[in-house]
Amino acid sequence: MKLVIFEPENFYNFYPIAYLRPTYELRCGHSLLYEKIIRNHPGLSVSFFCRDCLAETFSSRAPEGASVNDLAGLDDDLLVVNGCILAGNWNLERDGGEEIGMSPEGDLLYVRISRESAVSLPKDDIHAFLAAAAEKLPPKTDESLTLIRYQWELIRHNPEAIVSDFEIAGKSGVEGILHSTATVFGSLENLYIAPEAEVHPQVVIDTKNGPVTIERGAIVFPHSRVEGPCYIGPESQITRGNIHEGCSFGPVVRVGGEVEESIIHSYSNKYHDGFLGHAYVGEWVNLGALTTNSDLKNDYSTVEMYMQDAGGKWSYLDTGDTKVGAFIGDHTKTSIGTFLNTGSHVGVMTLLMGTGKVLPKFIPSFSWFLEGAITAGFGFGKLVETAEVATGRRERALSEADRRLLEHVYELTRPERSKAIKKDRRKLLKG
Repeated sequence: MKLVIFEPENFYNFYPIAYLRPTYELRCGHSLLYEKIIRNHPGLSVSFFCRDCLAETFSSRAPEGASVNDLAGLDDDLLVVNGCILAGNWNLERDGGEEIGMSPEGDLLYVRISRESAVSLPKDDIHAFLAAAAEKLPPKTDESLTLIRYQWELIRHNPEAIVSDFEIAGKSGVEGILHSTATVFGSLENLYIAPEAEVHPQVVIDTKNGPVTIERGAIVFPHSRVEGPCYIGPESQITRGNIHEGCSFGPVVRVGGEVEESIIHSYSNKYHDGFLGHAYVGEWVNLGALTTNSDLKNDYSTVEMYMQDAGGKWSYLDTGDTKVGAFIGDHTKTSIGTFLNTGSHVGVMTLLMGTGKVLPKFIPSFSWFLEGAITAGFGFGKLVETAEVATGRRERALSEADRRLLEHVYELTRPERSKAIKKDRRKLLKG
């Protein structure tokens, strides 16, 4: 039997943080969404399906032995799972009868199908295959599963995902270094310090309201406070951090200042003072000193985000949440004193210069925000050069596949970027 994990067709609900990765490669709790699904279904060969533009780069990161976008591999006994399910301890029985699991809202959650049925279905693409399966197999409504439909729901569910992942991991205690002057406020059973992890003097770990995991090679430096539920990934560093509940970091991130209910994906830096709240930060991002985002409106009303729909049209969408921060795409850099608005969309490879005022809620990918206006900066080539320097500092490198994907996203985001640049140019000329 094969485990198939597919990316649903509403991937645009996760822009900008899913421009360069499948939605099932987003983080919530201790791990990526797809890692939880594999964890709960051990021993099966794995096949992934995602947007064609992502297949080459994701293949280099996928688990060993897994296939990507291999339609021929669907002629098998299959457990097919929507990659945006927040799995918890959910396990789809392998030996049950054929069925289609649907959410009450009509989303396809999973398919259990035999080889005999699978071979007869069309295989033009994964979604044609699933649509045909839905017509052939008996449906079952499942109200027990959490499906992530929008990027802010990753933040909404992150505290409970950290708790669930901690319980499933079944690890607690100190295997690394906990300095004698560090304080654990709460139960030691809610703390796990992995081998080669270090908690330095004058650190407070608060486990009263949730567990704290500090993974291998991570360091919490003096005068930091970490409040659970919290996950600090491998090789990450907390420097003078005031870390509130519901945060997931890493691997390999550097975090300082005040952070609340936020996810920092990997290889990113928020090293200095400044507030980050209810935010998702992609890879290779650097937030300059005192960069701060708003996550609550003055009138306490629900937050709207500028979003793209299935037809490519952009408009403001009500999130239904009163606390929504910034969603920041990969390779973005901010200057000192950058202030981000509530519910901000900050695209891939942007460069933001603080102005002393709150920035617009939408900054398109591959643009520079300079002196209060969105510009093209020095163009795509200069942005890639900067990314090469940043990745080289961590002994990593952009591959040719990475470059091709960046070029694809550059063209994909050209219309909104051009529109924003023209709008701000007219504003400057009037001004």
